[in-house]
Amino acid sequence: MDEQDTAAILHGDVLSDTAEEPQLDVNKEEPGVPSTDVVRPPVTCSLPVSVEPVLFLSMFSLALQAPLSTQYLWDRISEDLGYNGSKRSECGNSSAPPDPLQKEVETLTAHWNLYISLGGFSVGLLVVPLLGSWSDLAGRRRVLILPNLGLALQTIVYLVVMYLKLPVVYFLVGRLLSGLSGDFNAVLAGCFAYVADISDRRSRTFRVAILEACLGLSGMLASIIGGQWRRAQGYINPFWLVLATNLVSALYAFLFVRESVVPDPSAKLLTTRHHKAVWHLYSSGGSSSEAGGQFHRCKLWLYTLCFFLVVTVHFGSRELYVLYELSSPLCWGPDFIGYGSAAHHLGYLSSLAGIKIMQRCMEDSWVALVGLASNIVGLVVFSVANSTQLMFTGYGLCLLFMTSTPVLRSKLSKLVEPSEQGALFASVACVESLCYLVGSGVFNSLYPATLHFMKGFPFLFAAIILFIPAGIIGVLTCREVEGRITKESAGSSWC
Repeated sequence: MDEQDTAAILHGDVLSDTAEEPQLDVNKEEPGVPSTDVVRPPVTCSLPVSVEPVLFLSMFSLALQAPLSTQYLWDRISEDLGYNGSKRSECGNSSAPPDPLQKEVETLTAHWNLYISLGGFSVGLLVVPLLGSWSDLAGRRRVLILPNLGLALQTIVYLVVMYLKLPVVYFLVGRLLSGLSGDFNAVLAGCFAYVADISDRRSRTFRVAILEACLGLSGMLASIIGGQWRRAQGYINPFWLVLATNLVSALYAFLFVRESVVPDPSAKLLTTRHHKAVWHLYSSGGSSSEAGGQFHRCKLWLYTLCFFLVVTVHFGSRELYVLYELSSPLCWGPDFIGYGSAAHHLGYLSSLAGIKIMQRCMEDSWVALVGLASNIVGLVVFSVANSTQLMFTGYGLCLLFMTSTPVLRSKLSKLVEPSEQGALFASVACVESLCYLVGSGVFNSLYPATLHFMKGFPFLFAAIILFIPAGIIGVLTCREVEGRITKESAGSSWC
């Protein structure tokens, strides 16, 4: 990491320092000269940030809402089944037989989590790539505003359910409405595509890591606030904050975010062109594949597979943390659940620091392998955690678990031309939606199915899966090193 990487963090500097990239020339603007190409936001922001506040606020609302939704499902299902919290006596006696009513509550909660996730993400799987590719023509700001409004609408539905004590099936209605607007994955796609527009190739990994750190910081704050607030005042007041945060995020994107591409007024949203652009990228390998041949397209597919496996493990296992901690033998309350979620999100910040330090002495691929090793060890500890101390030890071992995803996003971005970034991040958003879908389906189904012989088996299963991307990245890195050595040897023999 050098001074140019640090300077690239500033939005204005990026726009001026990367003039050699054709895609960015249309967005540059000389001081004092008005631009007629790029749409200006209504308000000019003097802070050295671009889309980071949008992602921060959106992630804050998601991290505040997700564990509270699971706990609300637990409480409503417990109330419906007549479960009065007898698990507290079971926690005091580890040799006591499992409470069958508690197991039924756990199973139903996991299943409802599965149904709600499947409903929202199956719709988003079609909508997110459509919005992501459309943003390459119509502009990024619209794709940052629309999903936040959809998330706000989902929160309104949740509040109505809580106020009127409606059946929990209406949570699924809220998720479907959010999925139709792109859901949180569309916000991710828009933000990462925006960063690809305004950053150069050298600083891209660190810029992506900064966005990942925004995810962690907002998630950590929301986890601490949510656990304490729910214990003090219940569920409704925190969800009002979720609604306000989504609306503020949409308002910030409208007022302060400057367009990074030239909008095409004739760009249509409902057209098959956007999905065809994504398909063409992976079927042909993009324009860059002309120089790299078949191996270039193979790397695009393999890195996408690595990203799919890693993110599936992240989001699939994350949904089980609250269930695992609520029940015996841990039996955590809202405060400890908040602390645990905060410790988990702290890994985003520690991973950012880890990337900055490790990039001084090793290549990005080895940074990703270190992150995968940290994640594997932490998941193994989670699988056998039967005490609070051991659970937090697992969180500590996972402090570098998020170094792999920024590297993979950056590697994918560097494999295509600047004019193909929109199609690439549309496909990445599609993969990320599929990760939510598969992760929720596999892990929420695996958890109740393995309760009778090993409660932490899903975490052990997740650790085993991560050996696959670690092996792929290791083989591709060795191939790249061998290729460089061969070229250097050929050059030396020619001299």
